Amino acid sequence: MAMTMNGSVRLGAGREAVWAKLNDPAVLKACIPGCEELEQTEDGGFRATAKIKVGPVSARFKGRVALSDLDPPNGYRITGVGEGGIAGFAKGGAVVVLQEDGDGTVLTYDVEAQIGGKIAQLGQRLINGSAKKIADEFFDNFAKAVSEDRRPPTA
Repeated sequence: MAMTMNGSVRLGAGREAVWAKLNDPAVLKACIPGCEELEQTEDGGFRATAKIKVGPVSARFKGRVALSDLDPPNGYRITGVGEGGIAGFAKGGAVVVLQEDGDGTVLTYDVEAQIGGKIAQLGQRLINGSAKKIADEFFDNFAKAVSEDRRPPTA
């Protein structure tokens, strides 16, 4: 089953700071819903394990993500594949673009993915709704992580 999703979010930090956070495994691990492990690989990509629930199906996905078309601090392409055992698989990619917007940055994303296995049998509406919820949660978490650097230090 094919799935597409796109959107944008305004973040309260400069493009360089957002770029740095987008490439920080500790920040990404804290922001990705259900992420249990995330480590950078020698080739500049990431290896991850995440527990994800879509409707009645809950699965632990293990996968690899590669970054390409790197254009610091303007954006990149992400491609990846994840295996969830009997629950199924997901593979696809996204283009991420960062644009300055006053004292902030607008992050725009365009995702294309293929989903198969038990999860794909749940139907397009349930999968799209779950994917949007996960994306919204990630961007809420990421916006908080980015804005934490802008707070004055506490005494």
